[in-house]
Amino acid sequence: MRVIVTRPAAQADTWVHSLVQHGIEAVALPLIDIVPPADASAVHQAWRDLATQRLVVFVSPNAAEQFFALRPDSAAWPATVLAATVGPGTTQTLKRHGVPPTLIVEPAPDAPQFDSESLWQQLETRDWRGAAVLIVRGDGGREWLADTLRERGAEIAFVSAYRRAAPRLDAAAERLLDEAIARPGEHLWFFSSSEALDHLAQLRPHADWSAAHAIATHPRIAQRARDCGFGVIRASRPTLDAVIACIQSPAS
Repeated sequence: MRVIVTRPAAQADTWVHSLVQHGIEAVALPLIDIVPPADASAVHQAWRDLATQRLVVFVSPNAAEQFFALRPDSAAWPATVLAATVGPGTTQTLKRHGVPPTLIVEPAPDAPQFDSESLWQQLETRDWRGAAVLIVRGDGGREWLADTLRERGAEIAFVSAYRRAAPRLDAAAERLLDEAIARPGEHLWFFSSSEALDHLAQLRPHADWSAAHAIATHPRIAQRARDCGFGVIRASRPTLDAVIACIQSPAS
């Protein structure tokens, strides 16, 4: 089966390359476009105030990538500020941009899910009373971690480093999408975002997904795939090894 990677373009290309290196036929069909924030000045201000934070939370690789894309030339990551991520992809992005590994907090490697709840397990033993916490995200998102930190006394601020948008498919992407719908037994959809499923449903509102196969990297994503009508859905942790094992499983 040909694996269709639906992440935003930058991450999709990386995943396709890794899967191909492991002998898996894969192709990118990004179902989320990443565009600049509506107010870049807010990100610039966040960089100027960075040293006043106790913790900066990056909700995704895109949040980290776009935040650093707007970094002032002379800015360095403050040695007193922790950087938190919800998974290894975001951690690798921060390391690539020079954040010291000793300042990065992330879920345990064996966490069942890479999400806010797993990150909180690494944060909950600290004293957050009066601590300034900045959450770097797109245009909106889950509030669970912010609410939990706020309940522990933290002072929460948000900055939008990017915006998510519906994809604009070129002719090749349109053909790929139509091929996947016409021959569901030959394609395996790889979803790491419920929003990608939302955009897919908007692109082909009358498609029959009952014979389609999908991998979902979180229970919420799997549920959204079921809501869309996908017939076969397998859950996987969002690591390369776990996804490869899921792809190669006969049941997928």
